[in-house]
Amino acid sequence: MTDVTTDAAETRLRRSPLAERHSALGAKFAPFGGWEMPLEYAGGGVLREHTAVRTDVGVFDVSHLGKVRVTGPGAADFVNSCLSNDLGRIGPGRAQYTLCCDEATGGVVDDIIAYLYADDHVFLIPNAANTAEVVRRLRAAAPEQVTVTDEHEAYAVLAVQGPRSAALLAGLGLPTEHGYMSFSPAALDGVALTVCRTGYTGELGFELVVPAADAVTVWDALFAADPPPRACGLAARDTLRTEMGYPLHGQDLSLQISPVQARSGWAVGWDKPAFWGRDALLAEKAAGPTRTLRGLEAVDRAIPRPGMAVYDGDTRVGTVTSGTFSPTRKQGIALALVDTAPALTDGTELQVDVRGRRLAVRLARPPFVDPSVT
Repeated sequence: MTDVTTDAAETRLRRSPLAERHSALGAKFAPFGGWEMPLEYAGGGVLREHTAVRTDVGVFDVSHLGKVRVTGPGAADFVNSCLSNDLGRIGPGRAQYTLCCDEATGGVVDDIIAYLYADDHVFLIPNAANTAEVVRRLRAAAPEQVTVTDEHEAYAVLAVQGPRSAALLAGLGLPTEHGYMSFSPAALDGVALTVCRTGYTGELGFELVVPAADAVTVWDALFAADPPPRACGLAARDTLRTEMGYPLHGQDLSLQISPVQARSGWAVGWDKPAFWGRDALLAEKAAGPTRTLRGLEAVDRAIPRPGMAVYDGDTRVGTVTSGTFSPTRKQGIALALVDTAPALTDGTELQVDVRGRRLAVRLARPPFVDPSVT
């Protein structure tokens, strides 16, 4: 999920095909990556929506996410030569988290989920604000026989997340037995859709990729279930992903924050002969990064926020990149870029500067909650 933007020209914001359903539920809207999306709902709020996903089931509209289709002879090999992870590790019907890196610097243009349909067909879901740039870079590099199609507004995406998500979908006749990071074609009330065993909350969950014209039909079917799920906004999605330590592009990953610094090297196919940024990243990995993404948990009654300075005594050693109140832990948690010298171990007590006050935090290894994603 991309971070909240501050586009003053709100009349130019794209709208989800489910906007009327959100309004009917009393949604509070905010701009996300060029789209007007629900932040939270009346009668719920972030804490209730967050708890619903951790304990029951919630549904997010994440239709602002990009959709890019790469097709033609050798499409999978082409994508594999551009993006960081190794598509050769998976087969058709599987999905993979990967990164689009800058060729010169190794900085992260975007993080993406790649869905491998066949050797000649890959579907990509990048972040909303970065879709156009990902498409531009892929098109500029694509050989003549490979077509890169921007389908950003052609599909809606509904994230059904939480311990009861499989039961909810199975009750509607949708497949739920496929493994984590895999996907299956299906139909619901005559609507052809794709059920992806993916999500960004750390809970058992699925994402439904639905033709935009049919999004209302699928939404209504989900909420006609007995008992129904809770509608959840993107504010709860942010607290959920922070509890898991999942990075947010624009804060924890960016053109200035490489996969090596963000500890996302597991999403890099280091042995591949080619991918964008390979030389720069191999050099940084060999030399060792000067800073790395670490977890922080509050000791004092503090809520670390992005941009706050992190101190070890009188020495500034880092900057908070993501921070929130954890509804599950009932304390402040954060991700921060922390200097690698001097070496600081998990459990080390540091301080964050909260409006001129130094409040205690300690280094901790995410996730901050027990995941049930597998």
